[in-house]
Amino acid sequence: MPLPLPNDGLHAVNVYLLEGLADDGGLVMIDGGWAIPEARKALEEALATVGRDLDEITHILVTHIHRDHYTQAVELRRAIGARVCLGVGERPGLELLNQLRGGVACSLQVLRHAGADDVADRVEARYPDRYRAGDWEAPDHWLDAETLRFGGSELQVIPTPGHTRGHVVFLDEQRGLLFSGDHVLPRITPSIGFEAAAPGGRPLAAYLESLHLMTRYADARLLPAHGPVADSVHSRVAELLDHHDDRLGKTLAALRESAYDAYAVARRLAWTRREVPFGGLDPFNQMLAVNETVAHLDVLVLRGDVAVTFTDGVNQYERKR
Repeated sequence: MPLPLPNDGLHAVNVYLLEGLADDGGLVMIDGGWAIPEARKALEEALATVGRDLDEITHILVTHIHRDHYTQAVELRRAIGARVCLGVGERPGLELLNQLRGGVACSLQVLRHAGADDVADRVEARYPDRYRAGDWEAPDHWLDAETLRFGGSELQVIPTPGHTRGHVVFLDEQRGLLFSGDHVLPRITPSIGFEAAAPGGRPLAAYLESLHLMTRYADARLLPAHGPVADSVHSRVAELLDHHDDRLGKTLAALRESAYDAYAVARRLAWTRREVPFGGLDPFNQMLAVNETVAHLDVLVLRGDVAVTFTDGVNQYERKR
């Protein structure tokens, strides 16, 4: 069931309603949508087309903490009493969102460490409320690597850090279905490490490892949070791995004769499938581009191809000879 998103380039988030799993005959929902009236109305109308009601939802399994997946789950819990489940790796981000009421999220700090103060200023000015903490309540159950049993059916919870630290996917091995959230998307590459949790770690390295993890399970049908259903998880994973290999090569090539911050490197690269120059992106997508560049540079550091030094509050990257 695609639910609308406000002022978002993705336009919709897919949520899934599973019948016949809950012991009491209720519905299990995967991802919650963004807590806006339009999404609530669309969900109610979609349920009506299959003869079901909103209050029949008993469990909401959320793939990650982003507001287009989590916030309506919390709202529905208040309204109908559904149990909300979220990956335990999201606990630090959730706690930080509650601490930062009235403060900006840490994605802007990543920009400043990348030398992109002007992008951070423009993002904060253009979206003064978008990156501020809202009402982020804890889930009823923190999910780890475990198996959820509903009647005679099972869903495996598989932690897949990268897009966020606590992202999880849900695998129904019996039916050959993977509810992939934003981990594996059929038409776009997910943003990496875009979250409120304090900067640190190497989210792209974690993401690539999580992609490889998907190939250790039998191939399944891909049910993503954005875009159409696809027949093969494995084939899309192979495309995503090839994409990041290509981006790592281009990022390394952008480091030429001296040290650069990530902002300078991002401006040397083209973006999206249309090869748009950095200057052609809006401030929000410039922020994502700088974050992506930081993630790729950090993997190159991990591989020993690039050295990094922290000077005057900014990371400087230099290609090793």
